[in-house]
Amino acid sequence: MNKNIVILGSTGSIGTQALEVVENLKNINIIGLSTNTNIGILEEQIRKYKPMYVCVMDIEKANILKENIKDTDTQVLIGKEGLIRLSTLDSIDIVLNSLVGNIGLLPTIYAIRAKKDIALANKETLVSAGELVMKEAQKHNVNIYPIDSEHSAIFQCLQGNRYDEIERIILTASGGPFREHTSLENVTLEQALNHPNWSMGKKITIDSATLMNKGLEVIEAKWLFNVDIDMIEVIIHPQSIIHSMVEYKDSSIIAQLGTPDMKVPIQYALAYPKRVKNSFEKLDLIKHNNLTFRKPNYELFPCLKYAFEAIKIGGTMPCVLNASNEIAVEYFLNEEIKFTDIPKIVYKTMECYKDKNNIDYTLEDVLQADEFARDYAKSLIISKNF
Repeated sequence: MNKNIVILGSTGSIGTQALEVVENLKNINIIGLSTNTNIGILEEQIRKYKPMYVCVMDIEKANILKENIKDTDTQVLIGKEGLIRLSTLDSIDIVLNSLVGNIGLLPTIYAIRAKKDIALANKETLVSAGELVMKEAQKHNVNIYPIDSEHSAIFQCLQGNRYDEIERIILTASGGPFREHTSLENVTLEQALNHPNWSMGKKITIDSATLMNKGLEVIEAKWLFNVDIDMIEVIIHPQSIIHSMVEYKDSSIIAQLGTPDMKVPIQYALAYPKRVKNSFEKLDLIKHNNLTFRKPNYELFPCLKYAFEAIKIGGTMPCVLNASNEIAVEYFLNEEIKFTDIPKIVYKTMECYKDKNNIDYTLEDVLQADEFARDYAKSLIISKNF
């Protein structure tokens, strides 16, 4: 049976790999694609895959693209409204959300309300509004298939087992480029962007370097698999071969292994429940015969600690954590703050957030928390008061 798909963020790392996976699967029709500003790659994708619709966030870039593809039948949508329209088209079955940041939240919510299944690589959606998103998915009988390698691993380890038999979820982390460091004071942007195992976009690469990415994944796992936060443990696994593990009440631990290749979890999400033969790199266990593990250093990498604190506080605090981190990472990528300033800005924003007890929150509460955190984090950076 063929599926019709929209890929949000099709010009990014996950999006481009998803298109490769779609080519291998052959039973998926590409109906829509989107980009923020990269209309050059998007035009190439339009001419190759011939989608009915594309969305460009930047209005000037969108108008340029319209001129460039006048000889095609593809319609260009613009901005947030365009993303929502793309995500709710009557003709589609599944939305693959690989957008970066909290911009991915509203398209996910609207897609779920339109009864579209979700292949989710945009972890910020569940970090900012996990409880709301999972309630909407349950209400509308929508499946959410995780694409993060760690959450895909957990999802695979759960097949044939009961969620109420889980003792512990073990999220593995590579440790990033600074896992052997004892000080991060003099870290440069170039060093932070040089991940030892994975090839990813800039924002997620920096999050991996601070271990915030793992913190966001902890929150995401809590909502995806409906477990208490105290049942989730993070361990450093530098080889990135075991993508995550699930321990059950009978003391059995089931792990999912593979090479560091995002195409595998993408394919699992799109082809589920089938496993489809492919030409992806196979894991050579003789070559990778030394798998090691250790505890994370929460003092050197406080972002991971703050993520646990945010989800334990609950309500909209995880949204504040995420939004302030997005701003801090943006300024670090522009080389306007130091690497070690990122956790300071996140902590100060969380500390000054007033609505800490907002447990029964709404989507409007999430959007207001997001706006507060972004504005406050920017004010801290401008005033250098962190």
